[in-house]
Amino acid sequence: MRSLGKRSIAELDTQGFRANGKPLHLNWRIARRQGLYLAVARDITLYKERQEALEQVSSQLQQSQKMEAVGQLTGGLAHDFNNLLTVITGSLDMLEKRIAQGKYEELSRFVGFARNASERAASLTHRLLAYSRRQPLANSVVNLAMLVQDMRELISRTLTPRIELEVLPPEHAVLCFCDAHQLENAILNLCINARDAMPHGGRLTIEISQTHIESTQDSAILGPGQYAVFRVTDTGTGMPQSVIARAFDPFFTTKPLGSGTGLGLSMVYGFAQQSSGDARIESVMGQGTTVSLFLPLSHDQAITTGVSEPAELGRDLQVDNVSILVVDDEAAIRDLIGEALEEVGYQVTKAGTAAQALQELEQAPDTVLLITDIVLPAGMNGDELAVAALAIRPTLKVLFISGFVGNTVPAIALKSGQTELLQKPFAVNALKSMIQRLLAKG
Repeated sequence: MRSLGKRSIAELDTQGFRANGKPLHLNWRIARRQGLYLAVARDITLYKERQEALEQVSSQLQQSQKMEAVGQLTGGLAHDFNNLLTVITGSLDMLEKRIAQGKYEELSRFVGFARNASERAASLTHRLLAYSRRQPLANSVVNLAMLVQDMRELISRTLTPRIELEVLPPEHAVLCFCDAHQLENAILNLCINARDAMPHGGRLTIEISQTHIESTQDSAILGPGQYAVFRVTDTGTGMPQSVIARAFDPFFTTKPLGSGTGLGLSMVYGFAQQSSGDARIESVMGQGTTVSLFLPLSHDQAITTGVSEPAELGRDLQVDNVSILVVDDEAAIRDLIGEALEEVGYQVTKAGTAAQALQELEQAPDTVLLITDIVLPAGMNGDELAVAALAIRPTLKVLFISGFVGNTVPAIALKSGQTELLQKPFAVNALKSMIQRLLAKG
């Protein structure tokens, strides 16, 4: 009745049962004419049954595709990580053997093998996090043309001599808001893929521009607004539509076994999505491929052009009587961090849970730095621990260490000015350098 007050015809579906007990679905259309109500009912039972059958088949298909993706992901992970673990465990075995034999001159070679493999494993997990959009980003305003100019020599070294590099800069500065580190990784991945698509040489073109998306009709993913566009075009072999449809899938690769992880484009896609942007592929067989990266445009003038490593990295600065509390549920990590810091003079206390950490803080009022994992057992995570610890001791510095931040990048890390985030796995020198910078603040 309310509906007929707003429109001339009301429509609704009802469900009941036939005399034989089978379901009956009716579609009703009702109109009011001169004080009378006219109703027409249409039997849509067969249509509903077919629709339910279609939805069931569609759900089964989606589940099958999901399981195929999971199988591909876990298979690729197992393959790559087993290779890396073989290098690490083999190197440790050889180190143990050479130490027993007294052949110390060969130790550095096996240490190098193990370190290289662990760095590749770290890179693999970071790419997975970028694909799943769980990688914590340090966003800043980046000038795309300046960033590419800084990377030009590095890009040239990755190409073969038969590939010509062409950079088409914009007429005016194009600034985007994103993580400069991750953008550099994405650009390098796109250039390496373009190189591999041109085994006999060709031209790689990098073009920077900007565009305006009017509405969601122009793009199903990008919202209305201004976007910086970064395009990498090659004159290589191109890709068929069947490959383009799966190009962003993790561990999907057309390269020979052992020639690539299949995570390059998936990392680029994940980074773009996490940065509120998008990545698209256009390709013609035999003519080449263009990958376009869309990133939110920025009008801020505070520019970060590149990424540099801290100059003091790798130097041990001796300290005296600076108290640090280390919190991690993994005892080996607590012990390794503790030994590395005690070696240069820090006073270290260790705890396995947030509750133990708060007890230690109460008993050690001279603690100046809390180092904590974000994912902790027993109900309170590292972010909540930091909030409680800062309530007790407002001048405390906090260093978060985590291998998986998820969707909860510590909120206080972004606003308190006395916290930092260091991702696992990390080198001991990187940890010491971060501690030095954090303690020097304020």
